[in-house]
Amino acid sequence: MTPAGFRSEGACYNAAEDLIERNLKTGREKKIAYIDEAGSYSYSELAERVDRCANALLREGIRPGDRIIVCLLDTIDFPACFLGAIKAGIVPIPINTLFQAADYAYILRDSEPKGLVVSDNLLPRIVDAIKISEWRGRIIVSGRKPSEYPVLSDLMATASGAAQTASTSADDTCFLLYSSGSTGEPKGAVHRQSSLARTAELFGRGVLGVEENDVVYSGAKLFFAYGLGNALSFPLAAGATAILHSGRAHPKAVCEILRKNKPTIFCGVPTLFSSLLVCEEFPVREELNLRICTSAGEALPREIGRSWTARTGVEIVDGIGSTEMLHIFISNRPGSCCYGTTGKPVPGYKVRIVDESGRDVEAGEMGDLHVSGPSAAACYWNKPEKTKNTFLGEWVKTGDRFRQDTNGDYVYCGRSDEMLKVSGLWVSPMEVESALISHEAVLEAAVVGALDENELVKPKAFVVVKPGVTQGSELAGELKDFVKNRLAPYKYPRWIEFVEELPKTATGKIRRNVLRASAEEKSRSSRRA
Repeated sequence: MTPAGFRSEGACYNAAEDLIERNLKTGREKKIAYIDEAGSYSYSELAERVDRCANALLREGIRPGDRIIVCLLDTIDFPACFLGAIKAGIVPIPINTLFQAADYAYILRDSEPKGLVVSDNLLPRIVDAIKISEWRGRIIVSGRKPSEYPVLSDLMATASGAAQTASTSADDTCFLLYSSGSTGEPKGAVHRQSSLARTAELFGRGVLGVEENDVVYSGAKLFFAYGLGNALSFPLAAGATAILHSGRAHPKAVCEILRKNKPTIFCGVPTLFSSLLVCEEFPVREELNLRICTSAGEALPREIGRSWTARTGVEIVDGIGSTEMLHIFISNRPGSCCYGTTGKPVPGYKVRIVDESGRDVEAGEMGDLHVSGPSAAACYWNKPEKTKNTFLGEWVKTGDRFRQDTNGDYVYCGRSDEMLKVSGLWVSPMEVESALISHEAVLEAAVVGALDENELVKPKAFVVVKPGVTQGSELAGELKDFVKNRLAPYKYPRWIEFVEELPKTATGKIRRNVLRASAEEKSRSSRRA
């Protein structure tokens, strides 16, 4: 399937020009493209900002083919800078705004950018990262806090409002996205010019049915592959309106946006949906204007999906994507969501489940998921060995374990490196977590492996209870029995530790490595005692 706006494979094609011009050429110049805390911006205003930013970056000495870090909060400056760089032939690299200085220093050394655009609130950590990495490049600051560096708005104000489009093709490098680094050092996935339009056509339009009358709000931020599709390529490809919020997606702030801005599409992650369901400020159904919700980042527990639909009357379309594939490639479908499954492949993508030798498994068996599709990254930046181990010809190894049920839906079983072998049998932490979350007292749960007194691996659960629930040994025993009655006995958590909150990445994924380290330390302490 060829995305709208492509002239032909190998011909001149620029992703920024496509996403902007398709709206200007269809009479949407005055339609609102973005709303942020400072105001609203029409498609013609967005186009001018993109052109001014492209010219400003070039005037600062950043040349086509150079890389530039985009460390920006979700305001109008993000799409202006991201698309402005692409239009100029510069390769933008959006990065996590919650990273620490050491993380930024690693990416600066790895990607060797010529420039960096940063929100003024994030500048202190970037300055520390520059000292660590000894990076020497051009720094531009978004915002008005006093600093020694050039200010983006000033540079744009004196730049021309009409920019030439760089001569790029569909297969040329467009941008890099770094993984969260939850399984090691972050890796930069190199994406092509065609990738944004591909995901917008195949999932945004093909599955979600995004159209120009939609108002989209993504709790997942723009630096995250999932958020970049939700709040940039999907709405712009369809001529819709996107809402940007520069702050964290805390439940109270999200509730206010749902109530005030009336989005028709809300894109979240499981932990956000869970916290919204127990938020006192959550809007009543009549205050919402939602027609559909999406979830990704981690598998959506069945109970959260059912509770959300019962509360709002709206489905959550759960799916799985990755930084390497840019967006969702297996998904449920609107109108037929089957909570507890990830659904079926998005049209345009192929998937297979393989065993350790790379052979397809039998129906119903669990194995490693491989995916093939037009939005796959070309490679990892500066990582030839990791590229060779992940990009296997047309297939991309996801690192996820799946099985297919009798209806042909794909069921997530966990990360390949997080599976537990208990009593000689594989246990999916996700399955145990889903069972725990279905208990009325449990808000969130995460399961990892821990060693018993015989140094054998058994499941351990970290549990966050709902407000007002009393923790203690009585509830722990009740939860163990609850799981035993729903799953095979060997799968129940031998230990339950109640915690105030689960550690999470900036994208909302549970940091199971932190929990594993905690479980290991407590196991060692117990054995020493």
